[in-house]
Formats: sequence, C-alpha cells, structure tokens
Amino acid sequence: MSSGKEKRPQVRPGVVSVVLVNYRGADDTITCLRAFDDVDWPAADLELIVVDNDSGDESVERIRAAVPGAVVVDAGSNTGFAGGCNLGVAHATGEFVAFINNDARPDRDWVRAAVEAMRADPEVGSVASKVLDWEGGLIDYVDGSLTWFGMGYKREVEKPDTGQWDTAHDVLFGTGAAMFVRAELYREVGGFDERFFMFYEDVDLGWRLNLLGHRVRYVPGSVAFHKHHVTMKKFGNFRESYLLERNALLAMYKNYDDESLARALPAAMALAVRRSLARADVDATSLDLQRSPGGDDVGTLELPKMALTGTYAIDYFVEQLPTLLETRRELQATRRRSDRDLFPLFRKALEPAYGMPSYLAAHDVLVEAFGIAEHVNSRHRVLVVTGEPLLERMAGPAIRAWEVASALSAEHDVRLVSTGGARRTSSAFAVEYLHGAALVEVTRWADVIIFQGFLLEQAPWLKDSDKIVVADIYDPMHLEQLEQAKDLGPDGRERAVRATTELLNAQIRRADFLLCASEKQRDFWLGHLAAQGRVNPSVYDEHANLDNLLAVVPFGVADEAPVQRRHGIKGAVDGIGPDDKVILWGGGVYNWFDPLTLVRAVARLAERHPEVRLYFLGMKHPNPGVPDMEVAWRTQELARELGLTGRHVFFNEGWVPYEERADYLLDADVGVSTHFQHVETAFSFRTRILDYLWASLPIVATDGDTFGTLIREHGLGRVVPAEDVEALEAALEEMLFDDAAADAARSAVRAFAGDYAWSRVLAPLVEFCRAPRRAVDVALRGPAERSERLPDIRPRTSVRADLALARDYLRAGGLGEVTRRAAGRVRRIAGGA
Repeated sequence: MSSGKEKRPQVRPGVVSVVLVNYRGADDTITCLRAFDDVDWPAADLELIVVDNDSGDESVERIRAAVPGAVVVDAGSNTGFAGGCNLGVAHATGEFVAFINNDARPDRDWVRAAVEAMRADPEVGSVASKVLDWEGGLIDYVDGSLTWFGMGYKREVEKPDTGQWDTAHDVLFGTGAAMFVRAELYREVGGFDERFFMFYEDVDLGWRLNLLGHRVRYVPGSVAFHKHHVTMKKFGNFRESYLLERNALLAMYKNYDDESLARALPAAMALAVRRSLARADVDATSLDLQRSPGGDDVGTLELPKMALTGTYAIDYFVEQLPTLLETRRELQATRRRSDRDLFPLFRKALEPAYGMPSYLAAHDVLVEAFGIAEHVNSRHRVLVVTGEPLLERMAGPAIRAWEVASALSAEHDVRLVSTGGARRTSSAFAVEYLHGAALVEVTRWADVIIFQGFLLEQAPWLKDSDKIVVADIYDPMHLEQLEQAKDLGPDGRERAVRATTELLNAQIRRADFLLCASEKQRDFWLGHLAAQGRVNPSVYDEHANLDNLLAVVPFGVADEAPVQRRHGIKGAVDGIGPDDKVILWGGGVYNWFDPLTLVRAVARLAERHPEVRLYFLGMKHPNPGVPDMEVAWRTQELARELGLTGRHVFFNEGWVPYEERADYLLDADVGVSTHFQHVETAFSFRTRILDYLWASLPIVATDGDTFGTLIREHGLGRVVPAEDVEALEAALEEMLFDDAAADAARSAVRAFAGDYAWSRVLAPLVEFCRAPRRAVDVALRGPAERSERLPDIRPRTSVRADLALARDYLRAGGLGEVTRRAAGRVRRIAGGA
C-alpha cells in the first residue's frame, strides 16, 4: 500500500506502462528492457519505467545510456520491490501498468494478450502472466496457491511446460515477476503494500483485488521468462524466511474476514514458531524443567538465526498492528466477496508446505484444534428468510422461499428460516422458526442472506454489516396496501402505505442484489432504484444493463409433472360430481381481485350448463397475520344471494396443503384469475397461474397484467376485459365446452410451462450464489449511510378510528364480523411486536 502523495499523471488511453525495479542488477535490467524491441505492441503506446533502489553502483547511468527511451527514477533509498513498484506507477501515464522482474524478459505477445483479456472483460482487474524459466522449458508460474496460514507458493514450479496449463482461468494472485493491473484500479486499491518490502506483496495485492470484487485472470498467451531467485541468495536464507513469515501474517490479518481470522491467526502464529525451530533443527525442550531437569544458571542460549525467524516475524507483525488495524477496517468495510467464495482460489489451502516431522505434527494438531479444515472446505452458507409460516399449508411467499432453498441446497449449506412459524422439515436443508434476538446467530452464520418481507426491520444490524444481502421484491407490497389497508381507515391506510413504501426503499438502499418477477416489474423497480440513488456510475460501469443489481426471477412451477393421488374436488366435494365441469379459483381471495364478476358470470353460464361448478381453493390464508379481506366476505354473500352456494359455487374455508395441490388442480377443467384494474394489477405476477401451467389447465384471466399479455400471445386460454360479465361468461364457456379450443390451449400451456420450471427461473439467483458479491456502491458506502432507522409498519390507531371500523363491520356482517375482525387485528399487532 503506497504511502506516497505524488500527484497522479494524466492517463493516456491505450498506453501500457512497464515498471521494473533495479537493485544492483543493471545487466539484467538492460537485457529485459532491450527485449521490448521485439514485443508486439506499438512503441508509442509503450512506456518503460525503471526504479533504481539506491544501487550505489552506477546502475542509473548505465541503464540510461543503454536504453535512452526508458524513464529511470532514482528512489534515493532501498524501498524494496513494493515501494519501487509504487514509485514507478506514480510516474506512469499508461491506462495499464505492467510489472516485470528485472531478471525476466517478455515474450513477443506478453503485452497484447494481457491487454486484450482486460479489454474483453471489465471485471478482470489484473492479468497474471504465464512465467517460464529463462530457456522456456520449465514452469515458474501458471497459478498461485495459498496455505491457510498465509504463505503463497507456486505448486507447478519447475515442472515441464507440456501445454497442460494453457487454459485461461481466474486465480487468487499473479506473480510480481510478470503481471498487469489497470492503472486506476492499482492506485484506487493502494498498490503494493510497502510494509511487505519484498515477498508476498503480489499475493496480498491479488487477494485484495479478489475480495474487493475484481477478478485476477491467468492468461497463458501472455508469457514471460524468468531467472530463478537470484536476488536473495546474497543475503542469506534466514532473511528470506523472516520476510516470508512476517508477510504471511500481514496478508492474513488484512485480508481474512473476521471468522477466518479468528480461526487462522492464532494457529498460524504458533505454527510460525514451530516451523522456525524445526527448520533450524533446534531442541525446543531446553527451557522445559520437566523434560530437561538438569538445571543450569547460564543466562544465554545460542540459536541459529533461522530458529528466530518466526518469533521475529510475530514481533514485526505486532509492531505494524496500529497501521494494519486501520487498513483492515477500511478493507473489510469495502469487501465484496466472502472468504468462502475465495477459498477455491487458494487451491490446496491445507497443504503444510514443509516436511519436517515435528512441524507436520504441529500443523495437524493446530488444524484440528482450530477447525481449519472444516472452515476452508465448507460450502457457501446461504440463509433464506420468509415471514410466511412454513407449514403443511403454504401461500406463495412461503412456497417461493421453499423452492429457493431447495434449488440452492445442492451447492451450498442452506438454512430456511421463517419468522412466522415452521413445522415442515427437509432432508436437504435446515428449516427453523426464529425471530427477534434469535436471528443474530443465524445471520452471523450466513455468507448470503436472501429474504422477503421485513427482515431489515427485525434484524436492523444487517444494514451496517458486510453480509451479502439479496432482497426478493417480487411482490410490490406497497401497491397491495392501497387495497388491503382500506380496512384500516383513511389515516391507518395512509400510514400503512407510507411505512411499507419506506421499508421497501430501505431494502432497495441496502440490498446487494434484488429479484423481481417480470420484465415489466423490472422497469418499475428500476425506477425505485434510481430514486434511491442505486442507478449510479459505479453500478452502471460494472454492468451497463444493471443485471448485476436486479434480476428477473419469476415464480416457478415444479420440474416434475403433477401426480394425482386422490380426487380433491370431483366426487370428493358434496355437490360436485365426477363428470361436472370445474372452474378453479386457485388461491386466496384478496381485495385487488374481482371474484364478484366471476360469480355473476357463473350464474349466467349455469343456466345453460347446469354441470358447471366454481371452486374457490382457499378462503383462509395460512398465515394468521394476513387479515381477512372484505371482497372474500362479499363474494360469499353474493353467491348466497344468487342461490349458487353448494350448487354451482363452492368455498374451501381452509387452505389446501402444498403437497396435495395436484389432487385439486388435476380435477379442474379451467383455471381462472379475475381482478380489478388498478396499479397493483399492472405490476402483479399472479402466482396461482403458475399452478395452472403446471397442471396444463386452459386459463381464463382478466387483461391488464403480465400474464394477460402472455396468455394472449401464447394462446394459453382467453383474456377478457375487467368487470365484463358477458365476455367472461363466453370465455369460460369456450374453454369448458369447445373441445378443440380447450385442447389447443392445453397444448400451448404444456409447451409454455417448461420456461417457468423452477430450475430455469431460479438460474440468475443460482448463478449469483455461486460467486456472491456485495454491490459495488453498497460496499463503497460508509456504515452511517446504511443505518437509517426503519419505520414501524404497525398501524397506530386511535379509539375513534377503531370505533368507526367496528360500526362498519357491524353494518356489514353483524356481531360475528366485529368479533372476527377484532381477533385478526389482535393477531396482527401481537405478531409485529
């Protein structure tokens, strides 16, 4: 991390600035610089910069004379490889900076292959070159590996280059011997950390880039040739060991997340001491009275320098802690990828790296004692949260959460939590009922948190956390409140709509990734996102179509075809025979729906077709917190008034169990969904229609929503104008009694339904969870910007308002209706407490 305050030079697009650090190696440096005469890159777009680390041997003069076109910077002191590179970049004007050791040389395509890879993919922030030995026969670098205790190494070094490693792939870090970084990105992240001086500064930079959300890409076409490790031989291997030991600790402390650091750091410090003693073959029992009982009064103990490298490294680490602490806070606050996302890039994290028996024994016991293996080998931890009860009978939000958990459990460790109750179980993932303070543990456990509803209100600590948060906003709840909250009176309705809107806005401000149900909804939510400042340059520059922020994930249908185990309606419900024609209302009855027009159309149709039956699948929502709806009561009253109840119109007063819904769907002849025309209609996504698709039912629906367009375009049934009794009657009659029309609709439904299989619609979420990352703008925001207090969604009612509601209920349904509504109000208020 550069400590310099140099003024940044103006960046020249297309220019590559090559930085070399020289320390008493002028012959090698000149050889490297002259090799650029043969590199396939325009000379005008190539800037050669040499930083001399106070060689004191006329290196500066010799290099300037031999390569006049190079910029030679005299550092004035030995700043190490890290400091020298940072000083070189401070003088660079290129769009890209390239680092190459002075004892290396570039291949002809070294520059072009790397720049093409970065231009092809803006997420690639750095390119790791393929590095071979000087003759080009043996491997120096084709991928980096990192042990859990922070030591980077090259597993393939000195193996023959047989072409096995000629496929581009992401890596944790490139080698400083030959690598590229976007210049502005290098400066933005602080460059090489000068506290490292030399060794592992490239490991630290790559690790840092990755956790900040930038990919490091190994590009095998970008080749360099390197002489092996000539620099440190003159200083002694104990100095190299000391630098490696201490820099591993620095890199760990900076880059590990809190959980990983708590496990790995104490074990790594203990292992560093054991490693140093084992490498020096020192008897570690000489101070142990129990194992060396022969006392002496000699106050000195002679040890090889190698035996002290671990101890000295820990002391240096402690000395650097004041500045490291600040660096760590800044880095962890802006991290975008979890450790579990990065562990695969470590490759062989549990490899001990050294072979001494006493060291290996210590390594094994420390790994076991601190749970290192289970931690680095664990899968992503995904928490799915819904406010709906997870019971035998489930409504749409609970079903959606269940299917999300099922889809993700194949690749990740998943916990599905309901804050409203849970009695279902799964062999693939944990199912839990948690609320309040109990949410602390489970949210700490998770790497990714996917939620619907009001989790941020119940777990406000998530607003300031670095957890990756996915908000599922497929249900525009604030639009629903325009209808649902009418029962709360004018003031209560206003508060409910305002509070729900603000709660959704809080989710939008915090979420790293959001899900909606349709392209039309996506346009709607993009407006919300823009209003909350989420459509901004940093998000746009990463993905201009904003797919990195908002994805379309509709409600889905089961991948398996429905199987009927018993009849749920025909011949099973009193008044409905096995040969009757059944119209199915496949879900709850809410204020934004229009079952009244449907009942009237059925009354007219039944005059000509007495075998017509309308069956309402669920009148009582399984979530006790969802209030009874006025339109449901009005529908039942209308059916009674028209003499249809028990003859042509039937109400299931409960809710069909999720696993039994096929028994009812396959007894139906047509599925229906009718609604009023208002703003909720325009942006809704009727989940009940997915069940109709699953059961291959012809569909009759009101026009104006997403499915209205799909039904018309794909011939899935018939679409009718809102509140048009005659048109609805005609459409139902056609789908029930015109065999050719009904068969055509069924065929179209079967062909169309596959596009909505859960395995397909959840693909954007599955892909995100494979490489989850925090949104770039959320990560860059400070905690204070994310900690705005969420409003209380519970309606604050007055005695006068409650009395007015009671009078309305009394007039509408008598004392029984007042009692029922009051009980529902108590449940809702208690449930939100």
